[in-house]
Amino acid sequence: MSPTSSAIDRREFLKGLAASGLVIAISTSGCRRLEDALRGAPRSTGEPFTPAAYVRLDDSGGVTVICHRSEMGQGIRTSIAMLVADELEADWSRVKVEQAPGDEETYGSQNTDGSRSIRDFYRPVREAGALARMMLETAAAARWKVPVGEVEARQHEVVHGPTGRKLAYGALVSAARSLAVPARETIRLKEPSQFRYIGKEIPIVDLFDMTTGRAQYGMDLRREGMLVAVIARPPVYGGTLASVDSAAAERVPGVERVVRMKEAPPPSAFTPLGGVAVLARNTWAAIQGRQRLTLKWNDGPHADYDSEKYRAELERTARRPGKVARRQGDAARALRRAAKRVQADYYIPHLGHAQMEPLAALAIFQNGKCDIWAPTQHPQAARDAVAQALEIPVENIRVDVTLLGGGFGRKSKPDFIVEAALLAKETGRPVKVVWTREDDVRHDYFHTVAAQHLEGGLDASGRVTGWLHRTVLPTIQATFAPDMLYQGDAELGQGVTDLPFDIPNLQAECGPAPARTRIGWYRSVINIPHAFAIGSFADELA
Repeated sequence: MSPTSSAIDRREFLKGLAASGLVIAISTSGCRRLEDALRGAPRSTGEPFTPAAYVRLDDSGGVTVICHRSEMGQGIRTSIAMLVADELEADWSRVKVEQAPGDEETYGSQNTDGSRSIRDFYRPVREAGALARMMLETAAAARWKVPVGEVEARQHEVVHGPTGRKLAYGALVSAARSLAVPARETIRLKEPSQFRYIGKEIPIVDLFDMTTGRAQYGMDLRREGMLVAVIARPPVYGGTLASVDSAAAERVPGVERVVRMKEAPPPSAFTPLGGVAVLARNTWAAIQGRQRLTLKWNDGPHADYDSEKYRAELERTARRPGKVARRQGDAARALRRAAKRVQADYYIPHLGHAQMEPLAALAIFQNGKCDIWAPTQHPQAARDAVAQALEIPVENIRVDVTLLGGGFGRKSKPDFIVEAALLAKETGRPVKVVWTREDDVRHDYFHTVAAQHLEGGLDASGRVTGWLHRTVLPTIQATFAPDMLYQGDAELGQGVTDLPFDIPNLQAECGPAPARTRIGWYRSVINIPHAFAIGSFADELA
């Protein structure tokens, strides 16, 4: 049960990978043969090379794509493989996908947030496939002693046009490995009319496993001797445990231990909330044990938090002048002189991520090293947070990424992973932390609540001449730093300061809003409240 995988040296791993066939390392700045990257061979551009994903062709002709981003239903494992296979002219049945473990030095940023994976890697991944295809074609031409222009890769073979001779990819891998890598500007990408897979309906690579119960999500994890932990967390953000009586919980069949966990005062960032963990031989026993805990809490600085009162506070603030975030022309004057003046107020409550799979993570701690399996969107953030919590080097932590049953940004926050690591160290046993659906909703990093006030002025012809937008919401930054009352530039840049309307007189303001819960990002982040208010108000003006 020793987590020996944590001790694998990164460079030795990459050298082993490079020795297994023709391996292309992919970066947003281009592609390189892995051997060249390991030797530190200079690039023509002089730029540092930071690989992210890898494509490997072995001597049998098999194609393996090592995917550096997390799969949570968006199909990234399939999409990356499709891009490679299309440009490589690979037989789709010969392509498989491996999931990269968390290792930013080897795989670059693995943060699967912001809808950036295809946007950032669409061309580089295609270039990797095309580069490998060109190297195979060059190897075949050399073998036949014919001009490379006479050969063409087609469905896992290279064909000599004039004679019809064919060579399978596997027969060419060894020779292709020794060839010079084509310069980026010479790489020939397919025209859209030539696409075999891109833009076509292709079943996702995990479909069979998903539909037959073989797929491994975080909630499916099992290890010999594993304990399941269910945690009673403070009911109010920033609360602490006053007392606990665990006698009844410890009498539940299957319960083996009750552990008090250290609380984290706000702003807690990715640190777990703390509380009392019930560890048992199965999930049901752990849940039943938690229900039998007798707990008393000190609710802390947010004891008086009431969502209706807080809403009223935000709405009052939105109707008062705030900090100016954007000024164009003279909005106040335009509104005073408008032939028609319209105003409206908009409110959005907190939103929970409520992804299909509640949070779960499994950890093993042994000999100063920690192995983790988790459905995480951001494995490097998990490694960093666990290293801080366990006070061990980040190199001693390995994070293997399972399939995610949805994410929407919640699973990029590693608090649940840190919980598993802390309990694994405390007990000396493999521990899987399980969040129930109730836990998932109650202790979320909520999408921010927001109140907004808008005013618009129209001239006699109905043209908008003045626009005032006041936005008040607790900032995501409040989860990470104290005294953060105003939205940051990035948040205001999601609809407010970048408003695309052609209005001569415009003013945008933001007001203060203290955070009373953990605030986190969610799909489209602050575009949600801003777009709702702006789009709705545009309809009102029309």
